Amino acid sequence: MANTTEIVPINRNSAIEQYEIEDIKQKIYTIRGKQVMLDSDVAILYHYETKKINQAVKRNIDRFPEKFCFRLTENELDDNWSQFVTSSAKEDIKHRGKKYLPLAFTEQGIAMLSGVLKNQIAVQVSINIMDAFVEMRKFMINNGQIFSK
Repeated sequence: MANTTEIVPINRNSAIEQYEIEDIKQKIYTIRGKQVMLDSDVAILYHYETKKINQAVKRNIDRFPEKFCFRLTENELDDNWSQFVTSSAKEDIKHRGKKYLPLAFTEQGIAMLSGVLKNQIAVQVSINIMDAFVEMRKFMINNGQIFSK
């Protein structure tokens, strides 16, 4: 049975920082042909430590098939480093060992994660992240001709 106990955010007393959809869209990358967010960026948005996000996934691994969440390979990390350099998660990614390559969450993985974390911050932030994924998908569809050139 999955563990869905509440994980306490880093700073429970701080006001929930509101992230604009445009800010969230800057944290969405395309890897393996999928739009994803890295665990460290998700952790920042949810006000958690990356380690706690990864622990929640590990405790509920049956809820996160590869189409929802996958670990980047060293090559993927190297190949996409220029995308990640502008990310606020840069330092977190840089100091990980090979054992702790980043997790990448698809839109479905973000939805599942909000259910596992079970707190109001996760619910609200997940709604904003879902909106950002939808806007990115619409942008890609509307500008597909430009990208194909």
